[in-house]
Amino acid sequence: MTKKNIEEFEKVIPDTSVIIEGLLSLKIEKEELKVNEVIIHEAVIAELEHQANQGKAIGYVGIDELKKLVELSEKGKIKIRYAGRRPNISEIKYASLGEIDALIRQLVWEEDALLISADKIQSKIAQARNIKVLFIPKEKGFRKLKLEEFFDETTMSVHLREKVAPMAKKGMPGSWQYVEIRKKLLDADEIKDISREIIEEARARDDGFIEIEREGSTIVQLGHFRIVITRPPFSDGWEITTVRPIKKLNLEEYKMSEKLRTRISEQAEGMLVAGSPGQGKTTFTQAIAEHYAAKGKVVKTVEAPRDMVLPETITQLAISRGSPEEVHDVLLLSRPDYTIFDEMRNTPDFALFSDLRLAGVGMIGVVHATSPIDAIQRFIGRVELGVIPQVVDTVVFIKNGEINKVLGIKMEVKVPSGMTEADLARPIVVVNDFETGKIIAEIYSYGEETVVVPVKEEKASGIKLLAAKSIERSLQRYSEHIHVDVLSDNKAIVYIPEKYIGNIIGKEGKNIAQIEEELGLSIDVREMEELPRQKPTGNEINYQLGETSKHVEFYLGESLVGKDVDIYVNNDYIATFAVGKKGTVRINKDNKLGRTIVDALKHKEKLLLYG
Repeated sequence: MTKKNIEEFEKVIPDTSVIIEGLLSLKIEKEELKVNEVIIHEAVIAELEHQANQGKAIGYVGIDELKKLVELSEKGKIKIRYAGRRPNISEIKYASLGEIDALIRQLVWEEDALLISADKIQSKIAQARNIKVLFIPKEKGFRKLKLEEFFDETTMSVHLREKVAPMAKKGMPGSWQYVEIRKKLLDADEIKDISREIIEEARARDDGFIEIEREGSTIVQLGHFRIVITRPPFSDGWEITTVRPIKKLNLEEYKMSEKLRTRISEQAEGMLVAGSPGQGKTTFTQAIAEHYAAKGKVVKTVEAPRDMVLPETITQLAISRGSPEEVHDVLLLSRPDYTIFDEMRNTPDFALFSDLRLAGVGMIGVVHATSPIDAIQRFIGRVELGVIPQVVDTVVFIKNGEINKVLGIKMEVKVPSGMTEADLARPIVVVNDFETGKIIAEIYSYGEETVVVPVKEEKASGIKLLAAKSIERSLQRYSEHIHVDVLSDNKAIVYIPEKYIGNIIGKEGKNIAQIEEELGLSIDVREMEELPRQKPTGNEINYQLGETSKHVEFYLGESLVGKDVDIYVNNDYIATFAVGKKGTVRINKDNKLGRTIVDALKHKEKLLLYG
């Protein structure tokens, strides 16, 4: 070692790791390392050639480093010699198991040279074999990337493509413009240089990951940047697309109802966050993750790539680096309270989400969808229909960075909307508006197909209202307490107190058959208690309550004679009654409705009348 801290060596042999990291040429250029001769093993060239032929970026990066060493040789700073035998196919195939490293160590021994490596394991094995080795760790310092020059504070994403001017999306989710950054066109060499720099930095930095490496494409997470690099033959030219978040929000900054806020805080164990690309799904999901972490919950994420910006208390798993089975085992054994599954794309992703949810893990999944109902449809065919409500109970649709729509999901056994026959009842996945409870769509099996049927709210037409009144008049000789729902031109449901049903039907159904013939439609007679509960409509009516030994009487006043009133117990709908000639509603204590009201009075529950 000299006084200038320059390490001097006669002969050095670099392994593949130090070549890929670009550290040898860097040390020589900075005069931190003085070398007389660099011996390149043929195995290193073969491995880099193999990676480049597979379209892997690290192969191109390594070849660029070899070019730099040749340039240093031409400048007279070092001598270069190639030695060793070219590895066979088997040795290249099993390079990750150490076959190439073993060949390099053998050459170092034969040449009595110094091994230079950036691989800790390679260095330790060399020491164990009494081989001279210099370990050069990856540089962890941050440097200004050429890529960052294309960004400013309003840039959402940058799009670089050879033979095209650099372009960028500027603005906010839902309100952005696609603009030209500079006039000068990009060439392949400039994009390759930017790509090489990205790969080198990702391998050197703690916050950098090469998430996915395929022939023709590389996906990198580098700090806040998510980078996709494509090249021929996969694409028709070199291209780099870089996305970054430009705004970070906490959950309190989102406009949402108290009902939804409670659901997220206390019951969000099967939630989907959906929306089109670039609408703010990930930003919202990050806010949820940080909300749970702040409440002392154990939170983990499953991402591909890991592009969420989260606190250190949240573990981020890369599914691209492990199998679904590995992720499944890790999450079940580590027992998180909540798991965020970002960017669910293919069937294994949805199957893993469902499996973890059914195992009791709180799951929040992020999916691309053009409408809220599309997010649910992504599960159809991937999991059993009856399992969907157990896996997902809430869908939050994000548009323009805000909560646009929230859906709830539940399972019911009922007759599908638009059908009338009772024997058509079946299990149905009901999708409703989370805030209002209004049914949006129904999902059920129809023949061999699973269908998603939008449900439109139908208002009773004038003809149907007249038909209902006509039926009520025809049946009033049996009971004053009647409710009629006209379903279609030839079907109606009549709700009537239980004790009068026998009279309407008659012996062997003769009465009801005659009534149906007179009215020209089919009538389904049901108990009044089966009338579907509904929300109060109209105005609340003041009343005076009276009781006899056999009846409960509501005194409403003569102004309401002949009008219908709805009775509710604690906001639960009980029945609809017509106001009698004396302005009263009289209910027998011995039938089910009467007993319900007597029990409500006994327990001091609220009796409300609306009309």
